Amino acid sequence: MDTKPRKLSAERSKQLTKLLTISKTATLTAVMSPSELAKIIAIVSVDIGRSEELASSFPMIWPNICPPADYYSISSEWFQAVGGHIRPDDLIELLDKAESLDEDFLTYLRCLMELHKRRRKYGMILERQPLPTMVQVSPRALMEYGPDFPTEALASWLTWRKFFYDLDNRSAQETGYLFEPILASAIGGAPMSAKEKVVHRASDPSKGRQVDCQPLAYELKLRVTIAASGQGRFAEELSFAEDCKSSGVKPVLVVLDPTENNKLTDLQAAYRRVGGECYVCDDAWRHLENEAGITMAAFIEKYVRRPVAEISAFERIVEGDPKRRGLVLLNLATKLEGNQLTIALGDFIRRIDRHEDPLLSSDGESEEAE
Repeated sequence: MDTKPRKLSAERSKQLTKLLTISKTATLTAVMSPSELAKIIAIVSVDIGRSEELASSFPMIWPNICPPADYYSISSEWFQAVGGHIRPDDLIELLDKAESLDEDFLTYLRCLMELHKRRRKYGMILERQPLPTMVQVSPRALMEYGPDFPTEALASWLTWRKFFYDLDNRSAQETGYLFEPILASAIGGAPMSAKEKVVHRASDPSKGRQVDCQPLAYELKLRVTIAASGQGRFAEELSFAEDCKSSGVKPVLVVLDPTENNKLTDLQAAYRRVGGECYVCDDAWRHLENEAGITMAAFIEKYVRRPVAEISAFERIVEGDPKRRGLVLLNLATKLEGNQLTIALGDFIRRIDRHEDPLLSSDGESEEAE
């Protein structure tokens, strides 16, 4: 005889909905199955060395969710495969038990889920991002039209180039949405919108400033580029430190990219003038891990710093001069046959089944507010 599903509290229901929602935007809405979330819970338990407790408490479920390898070594197919039936009640009991294993379990889970959902969403974008139309790319032909490129070759070149640009643009957008919330959560804080007015604008105290992480007023950046000045945003970035001072909040600048330039120097000076703190490159990673505590520092190292460092290592300093960097690229070949996109890089081949969605033809979209 089946038992009635357990009635969830409003808070728990909202929590599960948020964890299961991959994307909720005007152009792409998707949720994951309970079994996929259960697998992520299992991975967290393995990461923190507490998987035996879950395995013994859920002997019928564990074989279906036990991770075969580290997260980054597992294919997306494993996560999406339905291995055994995970009921909502099973998921709730699994989450209740998991939370009791470590005080940082839920924070670790939220951060890993944020990463996983962004990766899943980008996987959907790879499958659905439309190829650009000739109307979009044909004006660019004026730059290269002529004997160097036969017309058919130029049309393909312009199309592939714009297609990869669109994918890269979406990748950059998803990465930008990812870094700030997981790093903020890892160090025990949370992003604050301008509406919450943690920091007021000195020029207009009725208006607030967005804060990447609070308490204190963190500004978390992947990099500081010279381009920001040309786009008229740099003055806004400089004024953040002054606005923090006038609001009685200490500003903290964290920049992960080591690239030095005048804008980064000026920005650090602005923060230090008002008694703020600045952490760049290795100092930034150390600061984040020190603030995070043992469990979440391990998350930052395993899921964020290590993959970024591993890819960055392919750019090498030339002749001992840090300003000169070289990169040897693998040969690239792409082919589109029917609905299958094949990308070959050296000896590596990746195949993506494509089902274009015209709604994704725009360059990007805004996240829906919670």
